[in-house]
Amino acid sequence: MDYRKKTVVASVAGLTLEGMDIMFISFAMTMIISEFNIDLATGGLISSITNIGMLLGGIIFGVLADKYGRVKVFTYTVLLFAIGTALTGLATNIEQVYIYRFVAGLGAGGEYGIGMALVAEAWPKNKQGRASSYVSVGAQYGVILAALLSAVILPTLGWRALFFVGVLPVIFAFIVRKNLEESPEWLAAQKNKKEANKGKLAGLFATSRTSMTTISLIIMATVQIAGYNGLMIWLPSMLQKSQGLSVSSSALWTISTAVGMIIGMLAFGRFMDRFGAKRAFGIFLLASACAVFLYSYATGSISILLGGAIVGFFSNGMFAGYGALIGNFYPVQIRSTATNTIFNFGRAIGGFSPIFVGYILQSYDMTVVMIYLAALYCISFIVMLTLKKGSKQALQSVEVE
Repeated sequence: MDYRKKTVVASVAGLTLEGMDIMFISFAMTMIISEFNIDLATGGLISSITNIGMLLGGIIFGVLADKYGRVKVFTYTVLLFAIGTALTGLATNIEQVYIYRFVAGLGAGGEYGIGMALVAEAWPKNKQGRASSYVSVGAQYGVILAALLSAVILPTLGWRALFFVGVLPVIFAFIVRKNLEESPEWLAAQKNKKEANKGKLAGLFATSRTSMTTISLIIMATVQIAGYNGLMIWLPSMLQKSQGLSVSSSALWTISTAVGMIIGMLAFGRFMDRFGAKRAFGIFLLASACAVFLYSYATGSISILLGGAIVGFFSNGMFAGYGALIGNFYPVQIRSTATNTIFNFGRAIGGFSPIFVGYILQSYDMTVVMIYLAALYCISFIVMLTLKKGSKQALQSVEVE
């Protein structure tokens, strides 16, 4: 297997395990709330604390990966979220659950950007979109894997046993460390002492142009996560209420939408390689705005299932392009720092979207929610238009103190 394929396999596996780890909480939440006798808000804080850990982990491990190497730090992030996940199964109170999920979040937040940086540095520019899409689909594999494991383990062995499965990534980390060489582009940058010392968080704001680029990309990443969370967390219950769908029917909707998302991500990667990032994001953002708005008028089982797949295709298809998009704006010295920091900021801020959607549903209806989501995609489209080439070159000419 050549180096390019190895980077994709390692990054896909890492994101799959990360996605599985994050979804374990969703499937086990009811049992955790019952065992520790806590309310829903206290239980919901588990995810919030995990997101905070992911943000800090993204920044810390992004900086470390730029300084000490992608592969070495990548394996440490995998080990950390494996340990945090396994320890969650040993928690004796909710405070311990918070601590262990924060640890798991630290590792999970660091893994994404490092894997994307590895892929960006291994693949030629005209194939980075599809390579990034292959990696991004890993998160959906993780959701499916978590669902299958939860269905088997939760009814028979309980929620603690589910988290013990999280120790398995330790084996994966060992295999990666043994079989994957360091990024040639990163190694080349290390030979230049002046360039090697520029890998710091301040590089994301080294000039006015790179500052605007960083802020714009954070807004786009926030919209991506806010849209996804708003759709996947609330739409099943909205459809049950507005269309009278049963729980089993809404589960079928979730599967249909997830399939649309996977196809959308794979299609987006190839579209991005062929037509360029700006055109690809522009089309998908506008299509997402139209799709979610029109979806509020869907009636009947076929329309709801097909519409869900179309919404998933466009709205989450774009997820595949963020690794390549961010990586192309920053030089190798801060690429991992940029990818991790920008996307995890988006993940932390966008994670509040379900709360806002819940507030809208209490006061209004599904149509207003879909207008809110459509407006988000329009905002992201406008911000995307401000992105300009040249930020990477500007950064390379600036010494980061």
